Amino acid sequence: MKLTKAVPARTAGNTAFTFANYSLLTVLALLFVLPFLVVLSTSLVSETELMRRGSFILIPEQLNFGAYEVLLSQGSILYNAYGITFARVLIGTTLNLAFTSMMAYGLSRRQLPGRSGIMMFVFITMVFHGGLVPSYLLMKYLHLTDSFWVMILPGLISAWNLIVMRSFFMQLPDNLEESALIDGATPLRILTRIVVPLSLPTFATIGLFYGVAHWNAWFDAVIYINDVNKLPVQVLMRRIVLTMSSQDLNAELMSELTAKPTPQSLKGAMIIVTTVPIICVYPFLQKHFVKGVLTGSIKG
Repeated sequence: MKLTKAVPARTAGNTAFTFANYSLLTVLALLFVLPFLVVLSTSLVSETELMRRGSFILIPEQLNFGAYEVLLSQGSILYNAYGITFARVLIGTTLNLAFTSMMAYGLSRRQLPGRSGIMMFVFITMVFHGGLVPSYLLMKYLHLTDSFWVMILPGLISAWNLIVMRSFFMQLPDNLEESALIDGATPLRILTRIVVPLSLPTFATIGLFYGVAHWNAWFDAVIYINDVNKLPVQVLMRRIVLTMSSQDLNAELMSELTAKPTPQSLKGAMIIVTTVPIICVYPFLQKHFVKGVLTGSIKG
């Protein structure tokens, strides 16, 4: 006789709760998406329409790509800034994950001498900071100012991400490491061949944290870098949004355009150009995100 699992009856209360839940989530989703759509529409609005309809335009009457022509034209410094940003995200995230995982794996081993003291030192760095002036002097004495590595090396290991990854490593069975040690595996081989494959959700989550932080970072570049050719795209976006120095992008094209983009359109186009790439990364890592955060936060 085949047994079937009983399905609970759907009551009026459950239906009402489901409807209210989906309605609330839909409203919240629209509230989150609406500002982005307004910025996108503003970047595609001509000066005439902007003066006639005002700054809040959700659906443009006629699309105007003048702002994107200025930003993405040949000779624009935006491409160089994009190259710096992509290099920072790729190299920085790779080094962050490598050093964070190695330190987290070492601190997760209970037989490590002085493990509690090291963890206390790591926690102190989350609470106290040396300050901006000492940090700048340190970078200067290390000859890192006005270089690409000044945006990567100071934040090589995040204390919070280290604690999350260490907590996940502590949940792995000790039998796996003991078996590998009996077979003659070194700690580095255990980390790369056993621990890392079992920790892909955590690596994807921590990597997303590091990648987004590198993509959005601008303050360190403003403080430590003076060469315009070494500035990331976020600093360029900040300059355009705050000072509206569109001539720095492509002065020749600005003079050739018959319908020059408005300051609002150029600001909106710059925000869209710098935001879309990092948004495209989320769907590929979303399935690992929740699992990685939860599994890494069970133990302290």
